[in-house]
Amino acid sequence: MFAQRNIARFTQRASQQARAVAQRRFNSAEAKPSWIVDNEFNRERAAVKHHAASTSDLWRKLSIFAVIPCLIGGGLNAYNLWNEHWEHWDHMPPLEERTEYPYQNIRSKNFPWGDGDKTIL
Repeated sequence: MFAQRNIARFTQRASQQARAVAQRRFNSAEAKPSWIVDNEFNRERAAVKHHAASTSDLWRKLSIFAVIPCLIGGGLNAYNLWNEHWEHWDHMPPLEERTEYPYQNIRSKNFPWGDGDKTIL
């Protein structure tokens, strides 16, 4: 019974002490630590950090509200052009029936694998 009381008292005291330390630690009146010196370098550094924070917000907004819609629009345009291309290709005669003109398939030098009308296989 005495051991239980001692343990209960100890835990109460320990929790009160921990709470007091935490409250002292987070209830400081100073906005900046005392070791920070107010000089030109630190003021310029703070200005650069503030500018970086404001411009990074600008780039985040631009990427969400400008870049993503442009990518979606570009993707839709590419998809439509792809479909139009193959619709046009369907109306043309097969490759075997098309007229070959003398300026097509001009070869001044043979390919390493043959005359150019065959693949490697």
